[in-house]
Amino acid sequence: MQEIGSPVRPPRRLPPLLSLRAFEAAAAHLSFQRAAVELSVTPSAISHQVRALEDTLGQPLFRRLTRQLALTPAGQRLFDDLRMGFDALEAGIDRLRRPAASQSVTLTTNTAFAARWVLPRMAAFRKACPGIELRLHAGDTLVDLARGDADIAVRSGNGNWPGLVSSELMPERYAPLCSPMLGLRRKSDLPKHQLIHCDWQPNATAPALWSRWFREADIAQPRGRSAKAAGLSFSDETHAMLAALAGHGVALLSLTLTAEELRSGALVQPFGPALDTGSYFLATANGRENEPAIRAVWQWIESQASTD
Repeated sequence: MQEIGSPVRPPRRLPPLLSLRAFEAAAAHLSFQRAAVELSVTPSAISHQVRALEDTLGQPLFRRLTRQLALTPAGQRLFDDLRMGFDALEAGIDRLRRPAASQSVTLTTNTAFAARWVLPRMAAFRKACPGIELRLHAGDTLVDLARGDADIAVRSGNGNWPGLVSSELMPERYAPLCSPMLGLRRKSDLPKHQLIHCDWQPNATAPALWSRWFREADIAQPRGRSAKAAGLSFSDETHAMLAALAGHGVALLSLTLTAEELRSGALVQPFGPALDTGSYFLATANGRENEPAIRAVWQWIESQASTD
């Protein structure tokens, strides 16, 4: 008999954990072979688990190319969600194992940088700084570091922020990117394809807008393409990237945040120019830059940026 106050919870509608782990590892490496090494199984076992997951979901998660894998848009979405979920699960287990005196640092940055640059490196951070719990605040609204709403930030701009100590992390450039399925190679063919737009914050000093790109490319903007209504428009850069991956058009995307897709060939840069949008900076409140935990996170982020 069920006790009062203890309602029966319906079971979770999740695919088998083995399939999810196999897919997440294969997506991280874009290789069944390397995923097999990570999970200590055979490549055929990874392939079988991924196929079973695709059958369960009713859609492909990988495009199986010659000697390489590429994520489909559905696969990319699932990978981002699983990576975040597994990272949270691993962090929770680590907290149980960690001494009670461990320190926490809150890092704030925009949603695209958090998803595409910070999250893939969280496991590496935990290995490098096991005594620090890194809390990630992702949002496009600036938080008040001086008030203590976060401890450290990665921001784009010029680094000149009163009350903050800042250091340039890396420059940022945006360029036209698209799926190789479009077969786009020449600027003269751009009017045949849909433009994908992404919103920029009103205070952005050098936003990567199509109107600016056409000026710097020194070519006439196609008639009827001046407004966002002429193409797809997104408020989030990650969604614009997914649309480009799916072959829906050409987007101006960060070369830093799409580095993995460019390396794998899932996205290509058919031509330039690349637009300089400033740099990413590390920042913290004046007087906090030498706090041991903040300094450790600061140095770790700098070390990761130097390897890109």
